[in-house]
Amino acid sequence: MHKLLLNRDIYTEVILDLVPRAKRFLWIVTADLKDMHVETEAGFEPFLAVLTELVERNVAVRLIHAKEPGPRFREHFDDYQALIENELFERVLCPRVHTKAIIIDGVIAFTGSANLTGAGMGSKHSDKRNFEAGFLFDDAEQVGQLMDWVDTLYLGEHCQTCRRREFCPDPIADNV
Repeated sequence: MHKLLLNRDIYTEVILDLVPRAKRFLWIVTADLKDMHVETEAGFEPFLAVLTELVERNVAVRLIHAKEPGPRFREHFDDYQALIENELFERVLCPRVHTKAIIIDGVIAFTGSANLTGAGMGSKHSDKRNFEAGFLFDDAEQVGQLMDWVDTLYLGEHCQTCRRREFCPDPIADNV
């Protein structure tokens, strides 16, 4: 499957449908990270509630982002102790990340223009949200290539040769 998703379809198909169904792991890569809200059975909640529910179901969540999250995200993050205390939730910051990708259980992935923000992937009204596009795919070879590449980011393999070190507030790997 190789499917084009536009605008709100990213929210409905990826965020509302696929992400909550993750069984083993969820990897999210985004440049911008804000206090995105989504529809849940309890009403509209921060996306952090969805991530918490996944971690509590023993789903490993990896979040890679380029800059410090917005202030409302940071404020809400402290309300989700399961994300703070559980080793299944991992978060790293790399200022060079501009990729937007979601990988679910190593079997399906989304890549596109949308950041993990309300205007990008969240529940914003169609007249307020960004114009976004991306692809949902389940080709095993392509998902595997994306996973390998995301793993190099997460493991800090680019840190040793990075020429943007001065802008990195929390290097993943130490330069030698």
